[in-house]
Parts: sequence; C-alpha cells; structure tokens
Amino acid sequence: MANLTMSGFVLMGFSVNSELENIFAFLFSVLYLLSLTGNILIITVISMDQSLNTPMYFFLKHLSFLDLCYISVTVPRYLYNSIMQSGNISLWECILQCFAFTVCGCTELAMLTLMSYDRYVVICLPLRYDIIMDVRTCIHGVVGDWISGIIGGAMHTAGTFSIRFCGPRIIQQFFCDVPQILKLSCANDYLAEVGVTIFLSLASFLCIIFIGFSYVHIFSSVLRMPSAEGRDKAFSTCLPHLAVVILDMSTGIFEYLKPHTDSPTALDMFLTIMYTVVPPTFNPIIYSLRNKAIKSAVRKIFQGSER
Repeated sequence: MANLTMSGFVLMGFSVNSELENIFAFLFSVLYLLSLTGNILIITVISMDQSLNTPMYFFLKHLSFLDLCYISVTVPRYLYNSIMQSGNISLWECILQCFAFTVCGCTELAMLTLMSYDRYVVICLPLRYDIIMDVRTCIHGVVGDWISGIIGGAMHTAGTFSIRFCGPRIIQQFFCDVPQILKLSCANDYLAEVGVTIFLSLASFLCIIFIGFSYVHIFSSVLRMPSAEGRDKAFSTCLPHLAVVILDMSTGIFEYLKPHTDSPTALDMFLTIMYTVVPPTFNPIIYSLRNKAIKSAVRKIFQGSER
C-alpha cells in the first residue's frame, strides 16, 4: 500500500495477501462482466421489443440501469486499486463514491416499492390498471424515485463527512462504506449522522412495509383466482420481483446490522460481496429465468441477428 495522504483515505480491500487479493479481483471482474452483460441485455431487449412497452417492463428497464450504476460505483475502482496495488483514494473521490452508492441504494429501494405497487394494481385492480398506471404516472414515479434517492444520498453523505476524523484514515473495506467511515470519527462526532441514519432507516422501513402490504393483497387475490393458468401467469410476473426485493433487502440489512470488526473476517467478506455485487449481478438472471416474455424477446433478437 502507498502512504496515506492527510486529505484522503486508504481502502484496505479484502486482504493484505496479494495472491488472495488477486483472487478477489478476478472474482469481482467476472461478476462485473456478468452484471454488465445481463443488465445491458435487459435494457436493450425491452427498448427494442414493442410488445414489452408496458409499465412493468418500463420499471424493469430502469431497475437494470440502476443496477449498472450501483455496481459501477464500487467495482471498477476496486479493480483499478488492485491493478495499481494501491488503495489510496482522495477525500473528494471518497465523498463522491459514498454519495453515488447511497443514491443508487435509496433509488433502488424506491424503485422496488414502485414496482410492487404496479404489481398490486395489475393483480388487484385490473380494470383500472390502464387508468392508474398511465405513461405520466410511470414517468413521474421514476423521477420521484431518483429525487428521493438524491435527497437521501445528500443527507447521508453530508452527515457522514461532517464528522472529524481521528487516527489513521484506514477503511477496512474495498470502497468508501459509511459504517466503516464512521468508525474513524472522533469521540461522539458521528451522532449527527446517527440522526440521518435513523430517518433514512424509518423511510426504508416504510417502503418495506408497503411492499409487504402489497404482496399480502397480491397473493390473496391470486389464490382466489379460479383459473390455474391465471394463477401461474400472476406468479410468473410477481415472484421474480419478490425474489429481487428479498435479495436486496436481506443483503442490505445484513451489512448494516452485522458487527464491524477492526480486521475483516471471512463472514465480512462474504456479506460485502452479497451486499454490493450479488444483487446487480443476479437481478437480471432472476427476471429472465422466469419471464417468458423476456426470453421470447431475447430469442427474437438473436434469431434476427443470425439472418
């Protein structure tokens, strides 16, 4: 590691062992390429296939774009640090990374909440779906998600970097992770950030409650459907979204509730990968495996390119 400047931080990565660090860098590069391929494919397919011009796929396309942003905030910098064998990161780079990562996380939660509302309306209020989920509502919903994410990111970042740092500015992580940064604070300087964290946690909890409320009504309506084909179709569109919600929420909760030690353990490494890389990598796989419309659109694109 290069020497730390007073105006920046050192990202320790996963291990001081260069061979082990290279293994992690290789793993992250593979997962990053998978994420890029899967999410770009979904964005391309939905944009090109007119049959997917519905609110559900409109939101899915924006979720894939969010996943691209989410993983691109942290992984390319980590791979660069691994190649250069230096974890130095300037203060402003760390602030920008923290802000962008938080914006993507907050916006993704808001997007998943909006998508659960879309599923609720299409299953529970099918006759009013076209009226409720019109183009204007969809666009306003996505814009509102981004605005809420930017506000949350600005609050979280301002609260985090308003503290004074004591001792060596060494972050036991491969990116500027807020919980690790707060460990560098002097005495109780982090108390202001605690207030912001509590507020954002309450907002996140409300989103989770809304998603849970939506799916209780969704499954109640689906189970009352007389047609087995109708139930299968409803489950095929709802279960992938619910799987993504569970994957994203569980990994985020584990990250912020697990104890943060001075030296990262194997569990810390595993949870970090689950929190930062796994959701944006496997979200497109979850959606494409059970979604017949997307698989059909992908086949049409590839068959057209072979002619």
